[in-house]
Amino acid sequence: VQLQASGGGLVQPGGSLRLSCAASGVMRPAYAIGWFRQAPGKEREGVSCIMSTDGSTVYADSVKGRFTISKDNNNNTVYLQMNSLEPDDTADYYCAMDENWGIRDCLIVAGIYDYWGQGTLVTVSS
Repeated sequence: VQLQASGGGLVQPGGSLRLSCAASGVMRPAYAIGWFRQAPGKEREGVSCIMSTDGSTVYADSVKGRFTISKDNNNNTVYLQMNSLEPDDTADYYCAMDENWGIRDCLIVAGIYDYWGQGTLVTVSS
């Protein structure tokens, strides 16, 4: 499995960005895609995740109401729509896949993810 994250960039506070995570390769029938971020000098933080099956989602408290995760199963892509961006959202954003066979809901816990994409940098600054 390969994951390709894209869509990062420089945006002013209050602005929006949409990140994409394109998955390719042989995938299990059920899996979760998660987004994580890591700012300089900080630990990696779980942001959101979505199940490939029923589209159920989880969000970190820090992004609830501002970020929306969605999926397009036709092209194996997961999106993270980020609105009302704040300087604290500045980080490298990574997507990852948890091949969980649907035995559990998605979790934004980095240790359970099997595959990781490269990061895409989001900078929120005026």
